[in-house]
Amino acid sequence: MSDIFAPDGGWRVRILDMSGGAEDNITEEIRGFPTLMQANEFARRYVRDSIELCRAGGMTAREVLDAWFAFGEDALVVDAGEGGWTSAGVIADFAEQPARDEDRDWRSLDPRTEPDDDEDTE
Repeated sequence: MSDIFAPDGGWRVRILDMSGGAEDNITEEIRGFPTLMQANEFARRYVRDSIELCRAGGMTAREVLDAWFAFGEDALVVDAGEGGWTSAGVIADFAEQPARDEDRDWRSLDPRTEPDDDEDTE
């Protein structure tokens, strides 16, 4: 799949509750990513942030993973096939190595937070 053929309304990223507390484990679906690259990067950073929220000082990588599987959130790009990012191949690395701030900044890519051109500035 390529960005040229983005679905109507843009790419979607599905957030999954690893604790199983949500129906079908789906917490929310974020719509409107203009490119597959942006959707993939958002998903990657979102999971990276979730891992870090589960990390406490002195934890081993295994303990971080256990905490993430119990309390964290996963993300995947909907309908992207093999071109969509998944955590499966990198989650152990994420648990092993703490993230830098920029690795966790999913908010800057969130299409729901784009600035409003009509907004007054004071």
